[in-house]
Amino acid sequence: GDHRDLHLSIRRQRQMCIRDRVGFRQRVEILKSLYRGAEILILDEPTGVLTPQEVDELFKILRSLKAEGKTIVLITHKLNEIMDLTSEVSVMRQGEMVGHKKTESTNKEDLAEMMVGRSVLLRINKSATKPGNAIFSVRDLVVKDDLDVTRVKNVNLDIHEGEILGLAGVTGNGQTELLEALSGIRKIESGEIQFFNETISNKNNFFDPKLLKEKGLAHVPEDRQRMGLVTDFKAYENLIFGYHDQVPFSKSSILNHGDIISHSKKIMEEYDVRPQSPNLITSNFSGGNQQKVVLAKWLQRNAEVIIFDEPTRGIDVGAKYEIYQLIHQLADEGKAILMISSELPEILGMSDRILVMNEGKITGEITEVSSATQEDIMKLATQREEIAA
Repeated sequence: GDHRDLHLSIRRQRQMCIRDRVGFRQRVEILKSLYRGAEILILDEPTGVLTPQEVDELFKILRSLKAEGKTIVLITHKLNEIMDLTSEVSVMRQGEMVGHKKTESTNKEDLAEMMVGRSVLLRINKSATKPGNAIFSVRDLVVKDDLDVTRVKNVNLDIHEGEILGLAGVTGNGQTELLEALSGIRKIESGEIQFFNETISNKNNFFDPKLLKEKGLAHVPEDRQRMGLVTDFKAYENLIFGYHDQVPFSKSSILNHGDIISHSKKIMEEYDVRPQSPNLITSNFSGGNQQKVVLAKWLQRNAEVIIFDEPTRGIDVGAKYEIYQLIHQLADEGKAILMISSELPEILGMSDRILVMNEGKITGEITEVSSATQEDIMKLATQREEIAA
């Protein structure tokens, strides 16, 4: 019964996939495998870009397949998924199998310790914040996608010094286009951005990612392989891209390889990139370590406004909470942070304030985050009424 609509779902997803968003592409791959009737189904981080409702639907199908005698191998960093779905669990760390247990006889804390090799705190410790002045503001912003479809519709928002502003919503509702416009890599149709005392619009020449970077804006993109890295290049090259023309990395247009390698080794050690080999081709790193390279490149700079798009996607549980603490440290230093995440517990645990998008509009704002629930966010993410942010 759970399979009758798969064919129709695939057709819908193929039509949506033309937008070229990570969530759409991943759902198509999942549906293709299910539709072809595989006896053994291996899913590698299948829910990384799915909403809670989409995860529930996928798990219903997987449980049905299991009941039919199919074999399912689920590779995931999400401990809740392991506990909810699996019968047995094996843990790998640094290329070795370090544990195998019946799921019913273990818990998330034990699994996290096996994964990382030490005790891990599985909660976000968030200190009280005191946001300062708004240093990054958006007014009546309209943005179109590559198909000339309006994806961002008169959005208004402010990001304050020392604030983590969460942006939530179902994948494909304009969040990506909004962040691309804010970072200068997508054209603004109308409206403007105020960055300190500068005005960015389609009427001036300031709309340029290089200039925005120099003014103090950093953007950690959603799709590390397509937008955050050149995977055919070496790690040390990716760690300096965007800053390769600056001292000490270059002088008189000539790269200083000694300083670049020394800098890369230091950064890879600081962010625990494995293996710590600056000369290794980036495609040879695991997805999680590729993400660390992206994060390390941006976070080593003294940016004042930092946009994080899915900052912990594909990151192991230990590194995830280290990144959380790092983001909080940046906020404590007075940085203005905008964070989008498909993981609602992450949004709720990290944010000082949450904006919710649906169909290109801001449809809700949550200011009392400590008392908010995932259901509150999803209700706002599926309503159509726009609010003034």
